[in-house]
Amino acid sequence: MRILLFTGKGGVGKSTVAAGTAALAAAAGHRTLVLSTDAAHSLADAFGHPVGAEPTQVAERLFVQQVDAQLRFQQSWADIQHYLLSVLDAAGVDPLAAEELTVLPGAEEVLALLELRLHAGSGAWDVVVVDCAPTAETLRLLALPEALGWYMQRVFPTQQRVVTALRPVLSRAAGVPMPGGGVFGAVERLHAELDEVRSLLAGPQASVRIVLTPEGIVLAEARRSYTSLSLFGYRVDGVVANRVFPAEGADDWRSGWVRAQDRVLLEVEQSFRGLPVWRSVYRPEEPVGVTALADLAAELYAGSDPLAAPTGEGPFRVSRTAGGELLHLALPHVSRDQVDLARHGDDLVVTVGSYRRVLTLPTALARLRVAGASVERGELRVRFQGAADTVQQETR
Repeated sequence: MRILLFTGKGGVGKSTVAAGTAALAAAAGHRTLVLSTDAAHSLADAFGHPVGAEPTQVAERLFVQQVDAQLRFQQSWADIQHYLLSVLDAAGVDPLAAEELTVLPGAEEVLALLELRLHAGSGAWDVVVVDCAPTAETLRLLALPEALGWYMQRVFPTQQRVVTALRPVLSRAAGVPMPGGGVFGAVERLHAELDEVRSLLAGPQASVRIVLTPEGIVLAEARRSYTSLSLFGYRVDGVVANRVFPAEGADDWRSGWVRAQDRVLLEVEQSFRGLPVWRSVYRPEEPVGVTALADLAAELYAGSDPLAAPTGEGPFRVSRTAGGELLHLALPHVSRDQVDLARHGDDLVVTVGSYRRVLTLPTALARLRVAGASVERGELRVRFQGAADTVQQETR
């Protein structure tokens, strides 16, 4: 099954491009589902067809679903939220305020991705196209499964044993109820489901496409997205430059826009060197409906295979050199002074700007020590040698 995720700054036409790609895939004979995890759903508008919280058929082999994030939140978070509400109630917090405090920012969008797990396991689809939330939310959403995994592996088991053994004492001492087995079970289920989602999205059949318009501010955000997606191990397999003004027949006013866009498009080609950059011309009318969307996508991909699986080994790999084992992590548009690197036991903590990834080292590297690190040609390279002789090592 092929999984394609589309993301980009709000207002760049991300949903339209995602819908068009899905329509083109269905027209080619693939059983296709286009799934919106964006809280501000717009797929129904793009297809000109009512769309619900379950897959809705809009054409032959083409189904659309706008995930009910609130329902997903209630299903996956209810047990945990009920416990948190009991704690806040014991602390005397107003019930309305307590309910607001137990809703994590962005949690609904994150849990909406769990729908992808169900569809992937159903065997009903050849292609799933995901219309993601705007860039910042998408990056938070994609980083959560691995972050929760670190907590579940290292902190959660100890915490669960302590609370289980000392629940009566802790309840009296703290004056608030301690979590029961149902809460721990809910967290474990949530972690397992999100871990499956991460495996799907970081797998060889999944990739992300960044949609942008030829504007300097939009390009700057797209570059940051490329860096962050690579940091977390997700493959970016192409960029869509949307709403490009055609040069033919342009009057003086439009010629100025064409020249400005040309300058940005040159930067786009340089910023995403090695990736295809597909261009979609600015249309006099917004494409609405399956036929119009499929036509847009056919022009956009211009005969290339829109479903081609990404090639190469992905952002993360390990190689063997004469100097030892070498860990490679793609970090495009990053210089050496922008990266902080720390070793904590079997984990390598990589920080780039406001994003941090706790990378659990493969067994072959965990027993070795960090001998050096560098950032070369858009890639972090960490060299490992000998036996690890310290629990914590830091380098920059």
